[in-house]
Amino acid sequence: MTSLYIDWNPSDTLINLGPFPIKYYSLMFVIAFSVGWILTKKIYKNEGQPDDKLDSLFIYVVVATLVGARLGHVFFYQPELLKEDFFSVFLPFSFKNGFQFTGFRGLASHGAAIGIITAMYFYSKKVLQKPILWILDRIVIAVASGAVFVRIGNFINSEIIGKATNSEFGVVFKQLGEDFPRHPAQLYESFCYVFVFLILHYLYWKTNKSKQLGYLLGTFLVLLWTVRFFVEFVKEAQVDERSEWILNTGQWLSVPFVIIGIYLMISSSKRPLKDA
Repeated sequence: MTSLYIDWNPSDTLINLGPFPIKYYSLMFVIAFSVGWILTKKIYKNEGQPDDKLDSLFIYVVVATLVGARLGHVFFYQPELLKEDFFSVFLPFSFKNGFQFTGFRGLASHGAAIGIITAMYFYSKKVLQKPILWILDRIVIAVASGAVFVRIGNFINSEIIGKATNSEFGVVFKQLGEDFPRHPAQLYESFCYVFVFLILHYLYWKTNKSKQLGYLLGTFLVLLWTVRFFVEFVKEAQVDERSEWILNTGQWLSVPFVIIGIYLMISSSKRPLKDA
């Protein structure tokens, strides 16, 4: 019988600079932010928004994503860090077993979503001076594209792994010292997020849905978190104590986002852009 699995054992380091190595995971974030900036710049030009507001947006999003994702991971998945290695919550270093540069590993997408929404509230009030749904409808296009690269970074790091396939199909994560194939859940998500991005991109550029405040955001929430909900069925639980739950942490956190998304899509016709 032909084997359909691959042995996955890449280095997680792009360039080794001694105590401060450049990781592939960090590179994926750089690519994600860069692609997002290019996409949003095109949207801002289409909307007649000046470049200085785009520059401010970039800062808001980068900070909100990293802070929100990190705090989300700690609160939802690894709260013991607050006691065991407090400064590693906020810094790309670990002090638990001596000083070690770790980069920003341990990031939760649900936390990033909350962080971005919070940041966009202040950005829309202080900088953009438009309804928060206006910017959220547009930024989700860039966020969806970024999610593609982040999950590729997770795959390179052999983290957020899938369950054993119990067959000849899958990926053997050699970095984990394993010899059996698992579902490449990270790639499942990344592949699906490509379509989430394409759908949002089409809705913005080829339809008038961007004139209905909240529709694109709602579509993003429904599509992305539905993908996350179903892929979680083939993922290993990120918290061992919760492995016996009917739904895991990621699924429980995804449900409210999907419900909010459905509401935003249905009610968006009642929120037309005033300058439309």
